[in-house]
Amino acid sequence: MEDNQRYLPGDSVEVLVERILPGGMGLAHAGGRTMLVALSAPGDHLRVKIERVKGHVAFASVTEILKPSTARVTPPCPYFGRCGGCDFQQLSYEAQLVAKVAIIKDCLQRIGGLQDIPDLQITPAPNEWHYRARAQWQYDAARKRLGYFASGSRRVCDVAECAVLAPELQDQLSQLRLKMSAGALPERARDFRAVVGDQGISLSPDIRPGAGDGQAADVYRSIHGETYRLNAESFFQTNADLLPQLIDFALGDTDGISALELYCGVGLFTLPLARRFKQVVGVEGDKAATKWASDNLVHAGLSNAMIVNEDVGHWLAWNEYNARLTGLDFLLLDPPRTGAESRVIAGILQLQPKRICYVSCDPATLARDLKKLIAGGYSLDSIVAFDMFPQTHHVETVVHLRKL
Repeated sequence: MEDNQRYLPGDSVEVLVERILPGGMGLAHAGGRTMLVALSAPGDHLRVKIERVKGHVAFASVTEILKPSTARVTPPCPYFGRCGGCDFQQLSYEAQLVAKVAIIKDCLQRIGGLQDIPDLQITPAPNEWHYRARAQWQYDAARKRLGYFASGSRRVCDVAECAVLAPELQDQLSQLRLKMSAGALPERARDFRAVVGDQGISLSPDIRPGAGDGQAADVYRSIHGETYRLNAESFFQTNADLLPQLIDFALGDTDGISALELYCGVGLFTLPLARRFKQVVGVEGDKAATKWASDNLVHAGLSNAMIVNEDVGHWLAWNEYNARLTGLDFLLLDPPRTGAESRVIAGILQLQPKRICYVSCDPATLARDLKKLIAGGYSLDSIVAFDMFPQTHHVETVVHLRKL
């Protein structure tokens, strides 16, 4: 095809993948168009099929590997390409780490406008497989399917064995599948959530014998000398292997009088913060997580921290505690993938904490928010990545900022 060829869905094209972009797609160019190729590796020479076109960008899937990249490996999972869970299994683990560092830098430069980025290191996962301690399985009662959503759809990909699940969760998935085969799963269920505890797991809805009303049972998880109570309905980091290093870097050498934690969840960072600061406030919008965070503080014998159940943005704008937080020593935020709302960033800038730690699971929203914080008078001190999600393009990034 000529360079000015106007590609259409269904067309077949030969491309050379240049690099991996944020979102996990491979970047290529052909016919004057930018090509985004799913499940590719940098350096791949491929034949691809155009799936859809949006403006000057064509989205494509691999139909033939003409010459594989040196970074490409054979995905071990039989569901790879159908299941929407893992999109990096085609990359060697070393190549995954390189791609994630490049993704973070790309976002910081392109979205955040940062050109002078400190040396960026990524901490690899101790286990590339069987690391997920939390899972959500989709259930299609009509078709008798239990697994994950298929790539790019809301159809359920039936999965018997998941290569990234912790052994305890794989056992639970197998038990649920046996019940599905026997017609013993509740027809009204749409999904099942599970999280590993130190002893046993929590499942929601809990259909195991003796579960009573089906409410998820609470479990305890010991992390870096602290004990956390939670259940399958609560958010908790999925890769426990890296949590000690993540906590250590997030808190660094901080201590002092006052600390504020936004989106505190069940208190993963709140407990260690309360051992370093005289006064700690944690803010969390989820009511159940708020209760667990408070209980976890009590269980740890920490009375110098309080947990507030309120929308973070609303609390920052209207709460009665802001006056007490004047001269705030340290602020830590760990928002969802969508990042912090504009009013949250505005509230942080109004508080003017001496130091900020931003824990992020999405480099794009992190870069967007850092741009605002830096424009508001903060400088970037340090940045480290943690590979909390091997075999996927997702990555955890922890940034420290200091008031100018």
